[in-house]
Amino acid sequence: MTILCVRFQLPPMYEAALPGLLDLLEEFTPVVEALPPDGALIDVRGAERYFGRSAVELASVIRVRSLALHGVDCMIGAGPGPMLARMALRDARPGVTCAVTEDGAREFLDAKPVAALPGVGTATARTLCEYGLDTLGRVAAAPLATLQRLVGAKAGRELHEKANGVDRGRVVPNAVSLPHFRLRSSGGTPLLATDRPFDRDELDPRRHRRALLSAAEELGSRLRAVEKVCRSLTLTVRYADRSSTTRSRTLGEPTAHSADLTRTAYGLYEALGLQRARVRAIALRAEGLTPAEQASHQLTFDPADEKARRVEEVADRARAKFGPRAVMPGALAA
Repeated sequence: MTILCVRFQLPPMYEAALPGLLDLLEEFTPVVEALPPDGALIDVRGAERYFGRSAVELASVIRVRSLALHGVDCMIGAGPGPMLARMALRDARPGVTCAVTEDGAREFLDAKPVAALPGVGTATARTLCEYGLDTLGRVAAAPLATLQRLVGAKAGRELHEKANGVDRGRVVPNAVSLPHFRLRSSGGTPLLATDRPFDRDELDPRRHRRALLSAAEELGSRLRAVEKVCRSLTLTVRYADRSSTTRSRTLGEPTAHSADLTRTAYGLYEALGLQRARVRAIALRAEGLTPAEQASHQLTFDPADEKARRVEEVADRARAKFGPRAVMPGALAA
């Protein structure tokens, strides 16, 4: 086992902690591939030789250091290649690394549904299941020619190899600097986006508003971390029938202030006039990003507003120094 797949248990609004956690992993090996928003693949072949410890032992050290230095627990899967490490992660739990050996790969895979294999989409899984190939064990036992007729020559060969535990993937190091990691682009315009999916279709407006509060606080924290302000906010509500509604609003002034973003998000939501809508997910986008140093702030002389901004500054410093759990979601609204 030379590959670890690590997933940090970050609260939803604390994606910003990932670069610091990647730095922790790079203390063990330079071969780190970030998997935003909360994970990474790492190749520990060199670390096993250097530290004289197995991959599972190194995983335990990583978990302890993540908790001690950042206050963040993690789940870890180990395998001879990236595919098996990713699949092992799904069976891992906090405190226990799930490890798949090269000799045990076939046994590990056999009983799993074909859709569990990375790269097998819904359409491919449906086609295979129609022919009785509903588990990876059955796919592995099927003739290569049969698989190639069903899904194509190249895809069939890759499927056959993966189902038999042949993992030809490799970890590709990628640099994830703090600003670059957070910024996306749409039509050349930088933006920040986050979403809040619900475990089930949600009817309760109070839960909708809590999701909006969490999303707006996350956007505010991330904007301040990259020293940006946004000019507009866009709300997208996705419903149980897969339809969606999108509304945008230009802010009174460019801001990264969580309270302003929250008020705008609430206003967009109320304007939709939802009546017992079955909501599947809520997404917020901060658009029209510009450097904070170029923005002006209209003084309000409102003690409550100034206090809220000072609390934000303290909370941001606490997160930077003590990790993402220093301030939990909703604390700034308390």
